[in-house]
Amino acid sequence: MLPHAAAAQKRYEYREVHMGMPVRIVLYADTDSLARTAAKAAFERIASLDSDLSDYRPDSELRRIEAAAGAWVRIKPSTYDVLARAVGIAEISGGAFDPTIKPLTHLWREARRTGTAPRQAALDSARALVSWQRLQLDSVNPAARLTTRGMRIDLGGIAKGYIMQEALRTLQRNGITSALVEAGGDIVAGSRPPGRPGWRVDVPGADSAFRARAAALENQALATSGASAQFVEIDGVRYSHVVDPVTGKGLTSSATMHVIANDGATADALATTVSIVEPGTAAAILARFPDVIVSR
Repeated sequence: MLPHAAAAQKRYEYREVHMGMPVRIVLYADTDSLARTAAKAAFERIASLDSDLSDYRPDSELRRIEAAAGAWVRIKPSTYDVLARAVGIAEISGGAFDPTIKPLTHLWREARRTGTAPRQAALDSARALVSWQRLQLDSVNPAARLTTRGMRIDLGGIAKGYIMQEALRTLQRNGITSALVEAGGDIVAGSRPPGRPGWRVDVPGADSAFRARAAALENQALATSGASAQFVEIDGVRYSHVVDPVTGKGLTSSATMHVIANDGATADALATTVSIVEPGTAAAILARFPDVIVSR
């Protein structure tokens, strides 16, 4: 598109509630009709993926896998894709990121509701059911299975970023290149807005190099993980919604991790992972992702 034509595009903003939170789409388009059609398709894609990947919905693909533990379950290519990416991060991180962590996150969700910490016996029982190695995938069919009954899947550390990236791809397939998708403070950005160096995203608390990159975001994703959004305070200790698979407990660190990566799933998963591990381990993990920028 010629520069003067791009500059003539109008800004549109749309909001809907998906994944249990407000989702905002900002885009630039030549016509009202094109903008509405593209945004509608993107929100429909978000709703469809959320239905498949939710660990809340009783009819989700994750629930089907759990219900048939021990047997292979045919799944959609998109479900296979995000599960495979989750297992890949689990392997790289030595299990610090674990998509089978649901037995533990379930206990800490109850703790946030009741204000009472899980008993150690309950944590030990839940930890025995957490093992990404026992989530098996078949890329040919595609299919998945959990090898042990009682295991459960929670993709909360990667699904949101994956879904937001798919929403951006849907906008692009519908003729929109300059767009931004935001949900829960995480962002996936496409091409820069007309006449600007990139999408300006303010990240309070991040270091100067990170803030400079976030101030001109283009074709990248930004994710944040920490205890500030969801937590429970018990006996003077603040436990984050992010749970360490090794200890079985919510993180007690007040640090907030900010990550910029080339896609939403990677940013989302790494923000969770590096908030769990020690700095030295985080550095080794991040060495596998040379294009990723992190600020604590």
